[in-house]
Amino acid sequence: MSDAQIKLDVTLIGGGMIVTDLILPSVYQLQRTGAVGTIHICDRSTLPLMALKDNADLARAFPGQDFVAHPALTEPAGQIFPDQFAQVLAASRPRQAVIVAVPDQMHYQMVKAALLADQHVLCVKPLVLSYAQAVELEQLALERGLFVGVEYHKRFDRRSLVAKTLYAEGRFGTFVMGEAKLIEPYYYRDSNFQNWFLCDKTDPFVYVGCHYVDLVYFITGLKPVAVSVSGVKGKFPNGNEGYLWANGRVRYENGALMSISAGLGYPNDAAGSNDQALMMYCEGNGKSGMIQHDDQDRGVRHSYAQGSGCGGSVYNYVSPDFFRLVQWEGKGLKPVGYGVDSIVANVEAMLRMERGAATLEQRRALIREVNEAGLLATPANSSINELVVEAARLSIQADGEWVNIVYGGQPHVEERKR
Repeated sequence: MSDAQIKLDVTLIGGGMIVTDLILPSVYQLQRTGAVGTIHICDRSTLPLMALKDNADLARAFPGQDFVAHPALTEPAGQIFPDQFAQVLAASRPRQAVIVAVPDQMHYQMVKAALLADQHVLCVKPLVLSYAQAVELEQLALERGLFVGVEYHKRFDRRSLVAKTLYAEGRFGTFVMGEAKLIEPYYYRDSNFQNWFLCDKTDPFVYVGCHYVDLVYFITGLKPVAVSVSGVKGKFPNGNEGYLWANGRVRYENGALMSISAGLGYPNDAAGSNDQALMMYCEGNGKSGMIQHDDQDRGVRHSYAQGSGCGGSVYNYVSPDFFRLVQWEGKGLKPVGYGVDSIVANVEAMLRMERGAATLEQRRALIREVNEAGLLATPANSSINELVVEAARLSIQADGEWVNIVYGGQPHVEERKR
């Protein structure tokens, strides 16, 4: 088989919302273009897998395409298969692709298992919840010549790429003060979130605020040196308690401050599917600069005469930038947007290794090349996020106490002495 004929089988671990709304459509498109072979999806039960099989939008967009379900859909709907992912990995051919889309606290276990099964990995953000785990996975992947990517898709938003380029040219000056917000829909509370989004596991700052932590670092290259996060607790419909809202402040190495608000509470009936934006002020030579991104309403608005639209409401902000299914020259519909671009770029990085790197040293060289390029998020170029996450979890459980990030030989976090 020639290099051009090599395809990657893809295993998705998890079958939740992000798989339905972004990952599976992106992988289906890669299958169409010849980059991906067989698609496997595994979960703890058949319920989410059956929902994917029965999804009318996916069937309309990708006629004739399908995936192999693990467990098989003939298994009882209520039965739990906790080790299903391990069985699927054990049966996988070496050097294929695994996409991990499970709750935050399970990432480390799943990513490590995939690497030990000799698989390339793409993981939804954040990669893991501690810096030491990120370093461990980075070293394990390099040792085996395997790619690990982290799905920080805002890096692929064209407005982010423009800002990064112009910031590097000094056009804005130096970042000094900013704020960002990412409020996810209220209906998340009715989903499986109520079973895992608990106070002792994660919070909105860690779960979605990390997008803007990564983005500010991506644009500026400035390292965070201290974090303070406060949360507001609430009850899910099943009675479990979680942080439903959080606000964090991040101090950077040049003294700059960024405030990030996050939560699970954007009104279900409001326009758009969430509320998100970025504002960064910069100091220049005798003047100031500014980067402002309205990441929710990007200038496209619909009001429907019948039914509701893409976001579930009658009046809607319909941005095509992150993800949409649109007409194309082939059958069905094509997924477009920077979310798709991010998934595709990560899988293509894995494919490039399999098609063009015959030896372990060549694969390691490609990994280092991707790390240094800094567009795809990897453990090597994005682990400041794990330091921030680790500091944030300490801070939110101490009601907003500042936690320092210490760099040097062994970067770590430590609670600030009063």
